Amino acid sequence: MLPSVSARNFPSLPGHESPKKTEGAYRPAEKACGTESLVESRPQWLPSSVAHRIVRSPTQNTRPIKFDHKKGTTTLGMVVRDGIVLAVDSRASSGQYIASQTVMKLLHINENMLGTMAGGAADCQFWFRVLSQECRLWELRKGHKITVKAASKILANIMFHYRNHGMSMGSMVAGYDESDQSDGSSPFHLYYIDDQGDRITNNMFCVGSGSVYAYGVLDTEYRHDLSIDEAVAVARRSVYHATHRDCFSGGIVTVYTITKAGCTKISRDDQTDLHQRYLSQSN
Repeated sequence: MLPSVSARNFPSLPGHESPKKTEGAYRPAEKACGTESLVESRPQWLPSSVAHRIVRSPTQNTRPIKFDHKKGTTTLGMVVRDGIVLAVDSRASSGQYIASQTVMKLLHINENMLGTMAGGAADCQFWFRVLSQECRLWELRKGHKITVKAASKILANIMFHYRNHGMSMGSMVAGYDESDQSDGSSPFHLYYIDDQGDRITNNMFCVGSGSVYAYGVLDTEYRHDLSIDEAVAVARRSVYHATHRDCFSGGIVTVYTITKAGCTKISRDDQTDLHQRYLSQSN
């Protein structure tokens, strides 16, 4: 009868030694998959509410994610003497397919600030909800409303951080600052932010596939000293011409204003009704 022999009595073969347990070490399966590098520390400039969503792949920044986004829209914003006028269409398209004719492309950030959608609808809607949350948290912590400059910078930082994740976004952030303008500068600000983290400020922007047609009207009729009513008429006509010529833009033309009294919806007209109105005026 053979004596019982424990497996521990046999010497380990070269290359087959039992793994040593070390405190804080990763399990072999985790190490092989590289999951230890997925969650990273929060950058100092990134909002805390966004930081917990950061989950990067080990190949990030070496292989950017690119999607073939089939999109089209027309959005515009202009700063005039007494405020800001924003105008948008309402068509959501995917290539030649019209997904919706009633998309609201003006998004409320707070009482004095609006954003516009251009690009991927999901990207714009999600990140503007995050921006609205950050602006509210700022107000609760600081005791006063966030400036348009700071809000646009938060959104630009988020876009820069996720610039290789295949997002599609070309949005405007417009608003009125209640802070003291003792230096004589305008309290109305308009910023353009895209999915690469670029941030540009100007008195007039037009974004989307129909922007080339809208600029034809804006370059002719826009002036900084326009009144609110005059600017509304120019913005409405600009978006109408874009929807008439660009097959990816259409639906309803919505116009909002931002003044010292806050954000106000001025009109929401169907493209067909505007066509009949302008046609009768030309005759």
